[in-house]
Amino acid sequence: MGREVAESCVDTMLMEMVAMYSGRFYANKPELAARRIEAIGYQVGHQLSERYTMERPRFSDHLEAIKFICKDFWSEVFKKQIDNLKTNHRGTFVLQDNKFRWLSRVSIDPSSDKETEDPSTPGESKAAQAVSMYLYFPCGIIRGVLSNLGIPCAVSADISSLPTCSFVIRVKA
Repeated sequence: MGREVAESCVDTMLMEMVAMYSGRFYANKPELAARRIEAIGYQVGHQLSERYTMERPRFSDHLEAIKFICKDFWSEVFKKQIDNLKTNHRGTFVLQDNKFRWLSRVSIDPSSDKETEDPSTPGESKAAQAVSMYLYFPCGIIRGVLSNLGIPCAVSADISSLPTCSFVIRVKA
């Protein structure tokens, strides 16, 4: 489009935002940190959708809007398209990115997982919780874009193996 930001700047901004909200502002309340990071992503997504849909006609249905995110929007933001799109045709869409840029430099030490299990979150290690904090921002971006397009939804993320990431979009009726 017109203006672009260096990828390293966005990476640094994301790392600092997660560090500040989860480590400093809301150190003892990770759910509040997650909500705040997602809210910032929502605002960014809302504004980006204004920019990227300015000269487009309105989308006729949910699938058309999701395809826009998979192809055009993802290409503008991440310089590649979504690798896989699945739907149940009842309001649930799964967008899979096999090399999600914002997770490409993240690694988890499998030996540290055993030592840092948190009894308050069974089945999820501290390392997995830390990685998931980085996914609230893109979930917010997706939700912000769809909200601006008139599609209320809930967005969550799933990591099967780094850097593969799936975003699950559930359209609200």
